[in-house]
Amino acid sequence: MQSSEIRNVAIIAHVDHGKTTLVDQLLRQSGAFRANQAVAERALDRNDLERERGITILAKCTSVLWRGHRINIVDTPGHADFGGEVERILNMVDGAIVLVDAAEGPLPQTKFVVGKALARGLRPIVVINKVDRQDARPDEVHTEVFDLFAALGADDAQLDFPMLYASGRQGWADRELSGPRRDLSALFELILSHVPPPRLDAEASFAMVATILDYDPFLGRVLTGRIEQGRARLNMPLKVLRPDGTAVETGRLARLMSFRGLERVPVEEAAAGDIIAVAGLAEATVPDTICAPELALPLPAIPVDPPTLAMTFRINDGPLAGREGRKVTSRQIRERLFREAEGNIAIKVRESEESEAFEVSGRGELQLGVLIETMRREGFELTIGRPRVILRRDEATGERLEPMEEVLIDVDDAYVGVVVEKMSARKGELRDMRPSGGGKTRLVFLIPSRGLIGYHGEFLTDTRGSGVMNRLFAGYGPWKGPIEGRRNGTLISNADGEAVHYALFYLQERGALFIGPGEKVYVGMIIGENARAGDLEVNPLREKKLTNIRAAGKDDAMLLTPPRRMSLEQAIAYIEDDELVEVTPGAIRLRKRFLDPHQRRKMERRSEEAAA
Repeated sequence: MQSSEIRNVAIIAHVDHGKTTLVDQLLRQSGAFRANQAVAERALDRNDLERERGITILAKCTSVLWRGHRINIVDTPGHADFGGEVERILNMVDGAIVLVDAAEGPLPQTKFVVGKALARGLRPIVVINKVDRQDARPDEVHTEVFDLFAALGADDAQLDFPMLYASGRQGWADRELSGPRRDLSALFELILSHVPPPRLDAEASFAMVATILDYDPFLGRVLTGRIEQGRARLNMPLKVLRPDGTAVETGRLARLMSFRGLERVPVEEAAAGDIIAVAGLAEATVPDTICAPELALPLPAIPVDPPTLAMTFRINDGPLAGREGRKVTSRQIRERLFREAEGNIAIKVRESEESEAFEVSGRGELQLGVLIETMRREGFELTIGRPRVILRRDEATGERLEPMEEVLIDVDDAYVGVVVEKMSARKGELRDMRPSGGGKTRLVFLIPSRGLIGYHGEFLTDTRGSGVMNRLFAGYGPWKGPIEGRRNGTLISNADGEAVHYALFYLQERGALFIGPGEKVYVGMIIGENARAGDLEVNPLREKKLTNIRAAGKDDAMLLTPPRRMSLEQAIAYIEDDELVEVTPGAIRLRKRFLDPHQRRKMERRSEEAAA
């Protein structure tokens, strides 16, 4: 297929605005699925975590045929935590469909992704989705999108964007709000007329930049990217160049695949402009250049924003280590983490100064939480330290700088006061407050990233689950000073064994419990939250002393409050610097970094002396 018959387009938007659902409909209406084929909803979200959380984590490619043209479509994540995925794939496309919810309008992560696309010079197509919602306000959203583009520095051509009204779930798009609403033909035609074909040299020597790396159980390492020049032919000689020009590998193109619907199909040849996947290279990774042997210089790779958050991944050295997971050694953890960093350039991994531990840096709590949950499901046992932001120094003044975030909050009017109070205590600055209709207020804050660690659960509690919070990395700013941490201490087990109902009944008067009867505990494990400040060592194994005289039915009145169970993200956000989260395939536990109480007190005294 000639490059003039190819269109490469990305679908970009805020999380949950309907990107993946719209791609489903594009695949169906282009004939990519058989009429009787059973296809899961949100077919591109194949990952278990993506289906459970209802979000796109990994960028994925698909392809449809429409009237003799091949349209390669890239579905991208909406969360800024996975911005590394977005930045890489924008290098593969020539156009972008900006999908915006007709009720919510452009939200912070719309701004993040659109800003990247406009900076690349892409001319967007705007699709106002979900116009069938009762609270839809398409005309106002159109104006908000134009204002957003102008604020992001769009040129005149980009500001003159075409627009469609659509319902991805119902499978229609029209230029007019009162259109016939039959199918997505208007969107297909607009892609062909508005998105330019790749203007690349098909006669030059072959070269492509590896943009996505994944692993196939049969093919091994599979690298996806767009051919920037020349033609790829099966079994042709190749070499791999790092971004600095170092040649790291030579070989042959053993497997060449193109995208057809949801499948990767083997092909004999592909030309400049097409998106392909190659296999058989042992060393090539993202963002290396895969090219013909005669080329000496790599293709330019798009720069990626640096990580802003770091965590320590350690082996599980607790008393229950090795009972639930298959992969427990530091060597296995090291191999898995460096393999992740190889394919995900937004994550950085380095050896820690601490024994058998690794420093893992990323874009945010969600990105690192997804990595930990994935490793947990693969059979790993880990202990995770408290998240901490990555600081910088101003080269001119030597001033300490920290990552800042813009936070947009939609909340019922009744809860505005508590949200403003909590955000101010976390060093947030209120930048804008305006009514957003329906008894809700929209608040915009600028706040240090560390001020948001652990706040989301508290925010949902304060707003009775009705508040919506969206955040976006806004750059580095001056250090805002100390932020008050957790006010309550913890209940720490001083014994090994299984928790006893009798003991827990009396301990629940001291605070909220994290465990139930019969659960395994050990010395130094956190089993609850103290109702007061300061840690308290307790015995969850204490049995009732039996006597000859015993009132019938007295024990029946010992009712336990259900334990407070934390998700992985909640547990990571809850811990302090001297605490760890123990993550295994079967459990999430909280513990002190030093399990022995004498060693714990010794380290506390050292910290106090150092602070003095």
